[in-house]
Amino acid sequence: MITLDTLTWTPVCRLDRLDPDRGVAALVDGVQVALFRTGGELYAVDNLDPVGGAYVMSRGIVGSRAGVPTLASPLHKQVYDLRTGRCLDLSGVLLRRHEVRCRDGVVEVRLRQEE
Repeated sequence: MITLDTLTWTPVCRLDRLDPDRGVAALVDGVQVALFRTGGELYAVDNLDPVGGAYVMSRGIVGSRAGVPTLASPLHKQVYDLRTGRCLDLSGVLLRRHEVRCRDGVVEVRLRQEE
């Protein structure tokens, strides 16, 4: 049975294909998304660096600040909170986040509109 919920989630890969603390890029409904598995959680953000304008966030550096999971841009090293997308270094800069879940061992993403 197909429901509205299954139509809005896009299967991307098996969970075991995501190495901890490393990013991977995926194309979801025409949008480049960067996926991360860190600290037992999954995160999905735009692969587009909001400052540098290049599709490189999947190659960013995963870390933490005061227990907050973070992602540093590989271009100019701005650091983003993976939970909120807020840039911790530049006021007013956001990295768009997307919903992500694991269902039956498969990572699925649901795109969010502009925040």
